[in-house]
Amino acid sequence: MSEERKHIEVVAAIIKKDNTILATQRGYGDLKDGWEFPGGKVEPGEAHEVALKREIHEELEAEITVLEHIITIEYTGYEKFDLTMHCYLCSLVNDSDITLLEHEAAKWLSKENLYSVDWLPADIDAVDAISKRL
Repeated sequence: MSEERKHIEVVAAIIKKDNTILATQRGYGDLKDGWEFPGGKVEPGEAHEVALKREIHEELEAEITVLEHIITIEYTGYEKFDLTMHCYLCSLVNDSDITLLEHEAAKWLSKENLYSVDWLPADIDAVDAISKRL
């Protein structure tokens, strides 16, 4: 009898600044060094917008405005877990700076170089969705 796979629900911030999108490089865990949209786990009973603002503050010491839902991705290709990722277009409040607290690196990517980093597999559909909007 197989063990039930772990399922994780997360929110991701597609942070837009001018005509660029923020990509962050994971600094920990099994997916270390992969590029992703910042965000994290939704706590039980927590609204997506609240979770997003909390996670971005914890990870980047930044305040965001959540603008609109872009895509929800169901991804089952990771070895240890399945993922539901709710991706939202966001902007920085007052064009604030970011401070990397959990990531190794960050890049602001234009439409032309959106695919220049090694995105984590679950993030690719979000990259495709946002590339049409830049």
